[in-house]
Amino acid sequence: LGEWVLRQACLQNRAWQKQGLPPVRMAVNISARQFRQPDFVDQVDRILGETGLAPECLELEITESVVMEDFGEAIMTLTDLKVRGIHLSIDDFGTGYSSLNYLKQFPISKLKIDQDFVRDVTVDANDAAIAASVIALAQSMNLEVIAEGVETEAQLDFLLEKGCRQGQGFLLGRPLPAGQVEHFFKGRAGH
Repeated sequence: LGEWVLRQACLQNRAWQKQGLPPVRMAVNISARQFRQPDFVDQVDRILGETGLAPECLELEITESVVMEDFGEAIMTLTDLKVRGIHLSIDDFGTGYSSLNYLKQFPISKLKIDQDFVRDVTVDANDAAIAASVIALAQSMNLEVIAEGVETEAQLDFLLEKGCRQGQGFLLGRPLPAGQVEHFFKGRAGH
């Protein structure tokens, strides 16, 4: 199933480009099972080759806990993907077991703040401190940072004030079928 999802995402991204829409980076969640497959990097290469999608238009999201299961092997896999130009992000950051010493070795370009921390940033001082710390950490390491689960203006205001410029959640947009995404991009191109 993971291979099918990855292929479909790459095919859809390529189809949008062929329709004249601007190239966008498509993020795809990778399961633990898929990431641990011995031929995972070959699978990604094969799908990019079959679909014609440029590697820089693909971002693979891997959870922190998956990367930490076999750190040495994970670093090799992530490095193999990174040298190909594929963007990598650590999903659900802050919920796993990584240490900052390991984090500096990850060849990643983005940290995703887990929605469990974003949900209560305006009412829970600990969640606010964690979210602010992850944002500051990412910025100091020259990483992009994205907040998951942004559902209120107050959450968005907090995140923007702390320097987080990317988010996902119902406040910013609901999931859309591919046809509606096309209309979204075409509408933005006119503005």
